Amino acid sequence: MPPTADDALTYSARPQSLMLSFLGIHALGRDSAISSGSIIEVFDRVDVSEEAVRSTLSRMTSRGLLTRHRRGRRVYFALTDHATGVLADGERRVWETGAVNRTWDGNWTLVGFSLPDSRRSDRHDLRSKLIWAGFGMLQNGLWVAPGIKEVAPIVDELGLGDHVTVFTAQHAKPTESADLARRAFDVEAIADRYRAFLARWDDDDPLPSAPDDLARQLVLHTDWLQLVRQDPHLPAEHLDADWPAIRAETVFRQLANHYDPAAARIAESLLDEIPVSGGVA
Repeated sequence: MPPTADDALTYSARPQSLMLSFLGIHALGRDSAISSGSIIEVFDRVDVSEEAVRSTLSRMTSRGLLTRHRRGRRVYFALTDHATGVLADGERRVWETGAVNRTWDGNWTLVGFSLPDSRRSDRHDLRSKLIWAGFGMLQNGLWVAPGIKEVAPIVDELGLGDHVTVFTAQHAKPTESADLARRAFDVEAIADRYRAFLARWDDDDPLPSAPDDLARQLVLHTDWLQLVRQDPHLPAEHLDADWPAIRAETVFRQLANHYDPAAARIAESLLDEIPVSGGVA
């Protein structure tokens, strides 16, 4: 059954996000490569075209996330070490970090930087990585995140050690931590994203047009990972008592556990895999 207009907003036009979810669930931790043909068959279930799948696989290979392997006329794709690290981080965010920070110790990590216009691309990359790491912009050139964050790998990867200052601190009067949270982060926008997730998934029959639980699994995980990627994991004590992330996390876990068994059986029947031990074949 084709997706309805409402469902299309949920799972079309995002092939790379869906691909990361697919690889995180069905490729991470396996010493195998998956044929492009069987990936195309899976993605047809979520209304992603063959052209979009091939383009996504090609881009991810160019970015060092996948290696290409040939067996006769078939092409297979396997995870690189870089991809394994990215997907493992996503898995931790989904299953271990949680949607609400109940163990905050009162510390903040601050990152200050100043880059000339000639390094605009580096500035963009740094900001993107800081957002991914849970930072928000407190003021121009000064970013903040709750807790003790490891920033050195980000700085080292971008070669910006001479342009970035990192330190940890606690608030002092007249500044309040609650004020820092709301100045650096759009708290209402974060809440709205969780409410949208609940509107889509907290239902007796979510995503009714999806053909099977494999399709529902991929869309569910993609929606949830997009949420936790954008969530700075603010301290619970500075959030409303009815913070929607609490209910949203419960719904995600219940549905994920419900979909996983059937999705695994369907994937096993569809996926064409070969064993690999790294490197391009």
